[in-house]
Amino acid sequence: MLVVQIFLPLALALVMFGLGLTLTVADFARVAKYPKAALIALVCQVVVLPAICLGLIFAFGLTGVLAVGMMLLVASPGGTSANLFSHLAGGDVALNITLTAINSVLAVFTLPVVVGLSMAHFMGDDAAVGLQPAKFVQVFAIVLVPVAIGMWVRGRFSAWALRMNDPVRVASVVVLVLVIIAAIVQAYQQLLDNIGTLGPVALLLSVLSLLIGYYVPRAVKVERGQAVASAMEIGIHNATIAITLALTVLNDETMAIAPAVYGVLMYLPAAVAVRLLSRQKGLRAQLG
Repeated sequence: MLVVQIFLPLALALVMFGLGLTLTVADFARVAKYPKAALIALVCQVVVLPAICLGLIFAFGLTGVLAVGMMLLVASPGGTSANLFSHLAGGDVALNITLTAINSVLAVFTLPVVVGLSMAHFMGDDAAVGLQPAKFVQVFAIVLVPVAIGMWVRGRFSAWALRMNDPVRVASVVVLVLVIIAAIVQAYQQLLDNIGTLGPVALLLSVLSLLIGYYVPRAVKVERGQAVASAMEIGIHNATIAITLALTVLNDETMAIAPAVYGVLMYLPAAVAVRLLSRQKGLRAQLG
């Protein structure tokens, strides 16, 4: 357990520090260039997606910590792989970077609220994370502080930060795999007992996230590249954050199962989406 309490926060800090190395203050200001696309994507991620996830929880009959684990996952910001998938699908990567930057800040406030309400409803726990200042500070320290340090390093040593972009991205994927393995090891029996239910929920949530992220912006005339960026940002969650918070801040290994399952399955619909969207882009280029 000591390994979990020490290694996981350090591993997540590395991931978030790497994210900070890719960000600048301009990434936050850039939202003014395309406010509609950013606003629609953020509303989908912060409001619509938790509502969809809640509906799936009720539809599949999830209860207790498994239900809270799904809400913890959906409240986490977009994963670092979203930029790569967006690039492969012909998305507006600059918008991805902007959304990731804003979501990383918003998550510090929205994540404790969503999880706190979820724990109060599904677990009858009056001492919910959103109502405990100490746990809020932990979320702040785990999610935002390493990002801020990474941004500071990017500003002071930009050439080094740019060189480290690819290695840190690879390290982030490795960390995600290790965190998922740690979560599975911690709650192996619970995983076996619940994979039949959690698998379909996670897979369906991933598919719906991508569809909502793409078609809602398109419905309000957001251009295609920005809609692709929105889809990838909303569909690829930072499972590392969710698992780490479950195992360390919330001290519940069963709660980490849902994010771990999603962290594995989310890449399947994302890969299919990349294939379809890139083919669509190729056809548009030929016709245009």
